Amino acid sequence: MKKTGYRAVGLMCGTSVDAIDVALIETDGYAVQGFGPAASAPLDPALRQRIRAAMAEAAELPASVAPPPAFSRLSRDIAEHHARAIAAAGIDLGHVDVVGFHGQTIRHAPHQGLTWQLGDAAYLAHRLHTPVVGDFRQADVAAGGEGAPLVPLYHQALAAGFKGQMDYPLAVLNIGGVANLTWIGGLNGEVIACDTGPGNALLDDWVSSHGLGDCDLGGRIAAAGKVDKARLGGWLSHPFFARRPPKSLDRDAFAALLREEMSVEDGAAMLTAFSAAAVARTVDCLPAAPRRWFVTGGGRHNPTMMAELAARLASPVLAVEEVGWRGDYLEAEAFAFLAVRSLLKLPLSLPGTTGAPRPLTGGQTFMP
Repeated sequence: MKKTGYRAVGLMCGTSVDAIDVALIETDGYAVQGFGPAASAPLDPALRQRIRAAMAEAAELPASVAPPPAFSRLSRDIAEHHARAIAAAGIDLGHVDVVGFHGQTIRHAPHQGLTWQLGDAAYLAHRLHTPVVGDFRQADVAAGGEGAPLVPLYHQALAAGFKGQMDYPLAVLNIGGVANLTWIGGLNGEVIACDTGPGNALLDDWVSSHGLGDCDLGGRIAAAGKVDKARLGGWLSHPFFARRPPKSLDRDAFAALLREEMSVEDGAAMLTAFSAAAVARTVDCLPAAPRRWFVTGGGRHNPTMMAELAARLASPVLAVEEVGWRGDYLEAEAFAFLAVRSLLKLPLSLPGTTGAPRPLTGGQTFMP
């Protein structure tokens, strides 16, 4: 008999490379039926350094070259750390049907036909004694899609299941290493998605390069700086911002900006404003301006970033917690949801979300 619901664990470590998020949900692949434990495990500093080095190495390789064999040990270690994160979250895998394992993106260049995520899903399935779905993006890219973002169908499911009044059209804005949005036209209506531009990654790298920690905690460094409007306008003239959705971005697409001459405070202010201004620029490409913005991802914890968004967007900007969603775990939940959809051969991406030629399923199942 066909199952009416699955208990699925999702795993996510974003391009900020700061922590592994773990979340359990119950779903039939269409609606979210319940929520289980969720937790974050800070990434081991040594592993984070190895991942950053792999990102830098991958960026220099020709598109025709596969990830080098030297990455295989790193893939195994990434999977092992994800297994430990599940254990630390206290999740009983004896009652879990499937694990959705996104892996660690080290390069994303869909127009060159590639997207690389490190993480040995076969090892993880063996380690957990549980089926694991991985390789979520490859089928979409192979078909000519952007391969990102993949969370919009989960955003749509959450909005459809909300018990209160949703004011459509609305946008869910995820500010991770790269920022992306989901535009939802109405209940079960049109969905459009795209990366908007840099999220936290450039700002994190700027702060780290000046020996001030891993991020602009509380937005305090940016708050002490000034935004050069002319320079910001020049940054926004990049061809990426003239493209209409769907579109996606590599984490380091704007890394050259980190070499510009600015004080640490002004640089932080500029990069924060850049992320927010890129979101505002994207509104011009949508069918209608969102009436509400629901913000998830680490950027929502940055008051300076949230203030920049509020100043540049014409509609209320709210953290997703205001509608009862778990903002720290939304992406992990999404890959649990997508794992179940993959098992059921349901679409993970749409023409309006990734530019795929048709609704496409994806993912590869690895059995223990």
